[in-house]
Amino acid sequence: MTSREKILGQVRAKRPAPAELPALDNAWLSFADRYQQFAATIESVGGRCVAVESLDQLNRALDEISAYTSAKQIVSLVAGAGRANFDPNSVDDPHALASIDFAILPGQFGVAENGAIWVTDADLRHRAIYFIVQHLALVIPAEQILDNMHQAYERLSFPQPSYGAFISGPSKTADIEQSLVIGAHGPRSLTVFCVCCAPGG
Repeated sequence: MTSREKILGQVRAKRPAPAELPALDNAWLSFADRYQQFAATIESVGGRCVAVESLDQLNRALDEISAYTSAKQIVSLVAGAGRANFDPNSVDDPHALASIDFAILPGQFGVAENGAIWVTDADLRHRAIYFIVQHLALVIPAEQILDNMHQAYERLSFPQPSYGAFISGPSKTADIEQSLVIGAHGPRSLTVFCVCCAPGG
């Protein structure tokens, strides 16, 4: 018997008894007010959540954000939202998107449990835009806020190869002396606009 076989044999002999997987038919976490929970969770991770009733109200809210009003390059992929002056699909190299100061992008739905927003690369040439711009705003329909990640995963489907990700809050790290730094390696801020009516309404 080799040393390797001896070590592996000892490891196998000390394995704990197998445990049954938890049932997935439990009553999952839910909230009386999903928006309030979603907004509170977004703020707890360094983001900001704003409820608006129309795109006009959204645009007025944008005008109150200094990072937006001072931005030189603005992208908006939400029709009617913001004053876009840069087409991200016009560049070949996604590194060029690093010069975008403010991006307004659609989110598919939000999760109250952890403040996550599901985004995809549908109609988007460079998925890097979510992570390389200076400031990010995501727009989701308020009625598309779910209670928990169990519901979120039930909603996901990939009938063909595609990209999707959950984003919660701006980029951050606490690797250096356990000091939390917001915007260390991605967007320096995240604002989530929850629109009470469908975009364009």
